[in-house]
Amino acid sequence: MTAADLHPMATGHIPRYIVAADGSDYLFSAMVVFFVVLVVLIGVGYLTLHSVPEKMAHENNHPQFQLVGILALLALFTHNGLFWVAAVLVAGFQFPDFATPLKSIADAIRSLGRAIASEPGPEAPVPTPGVSDSTDVQEQNT
Repeated sequence: MTAADLHPMATGHIPRYIVAADGSDYLFSAMVVFFVVLVVLIGVGYLTLHSVPEKMAHENNHPQFQLVGILALLALFTHNGLFWVAAVLVAGFQFPDFATPLKSIADAIRSLGRAIASEPGPEAPVPTPGVSDSTDVQEQNT
């Protein structure tokens, strides 16, 4: 294309961001690629952020690991930040274990009860015929 082929009102230099006659738009193509990459990165960041409580609980071998997982999943699907905060708090703090000491106390009492039941205790005296107890004599006198 020569300068004589151009329209007399056209400029001699056209910027690159102007769409060419064949329909190729470099700026639009670059923005589409940028937007797709940005959406994927935001999605990965969002899912990674929601998995933080589960990773914390898994690393610490937390006894409430399933509760943390359920709270994180609820936060993911409901978009309710309160569930996520609760999951982080549950994963971050170790609750005291009350069940183990109480179970050992119950086991000790149970074994003590079995030991007492299996011990031969003092036998009750067998009453001999013809000989009465002192309580029987007192009852007869009244």
